[in-house]
Amino acid sequence: MATRSFIARPTDTGYAGVYVHYDGYPSARLPLLLTSCRYRFNGDVEALAGYLIDDLPDSAYGWDVLGAGLLRGAPEELRHALTGGDEYPSRTLDNVIDPSGAPAAGRLVTPSTTGGLDWGYVLHPHGIEVINLHTEDRHRGPIVDWRTDPRTAFSDFHQLWKPGRPPAVRTRPASPPVATTPAGPHPAGQRTSRP
Repeated sequence: MATRSFIARPTDTGYAGVYVHYDGYPSARLPLLLTSCRYRFNGDVEALAGYLIDDLPDSAYGWDVLGAGLLRGAPEELRHALTGGDEYPSRTLDNVIDPSGAPAAGRLVTPSTTGGLDWGYVLHPHGIEVINLHTEDRHRGPIVDWRTDPRTAFSDFHQLWKPGRPPAVRTRPASPPVATTPAGPHPAGQRTSRP
């Protein structure tokens, strides 16, 4: 689905991040980010942000799609619950041409460059801020704690994602939780190696 979004880290002036073309709805994006941080990146939010934002090749305009490879290390039962067993790779968005016919530079997304986007996901140390870009306050949103069960049925209804409200959840997970390790920032001085 071409629901355009961005993934960013917080800055002094709001946030800065990268464009992601497909499947930007909370019901798809949040489970992938929660699981990836917890398992592939061992709870290291900065390592996840580095991979998605800093390690994007200079030749890429952004991400075309974020794939199941981000779920590496997650229990098979959880991977299957999130993907239905589909294994698809992440792909960068390459060969984008600007109006002059020249290759377009990568799209840095900040609070002033969100035009045409639907959702934003800001990776804070304590959780993922979900920004609904179809409301008046296009710079803030509810926070989904990193400890949230990735199988939670998040709503895609824009009006439910507003600052000051709890995360928009359709229902609680129907099956018992998969054993998980706690997610969150590592104590100062301890970092995991980059995948």
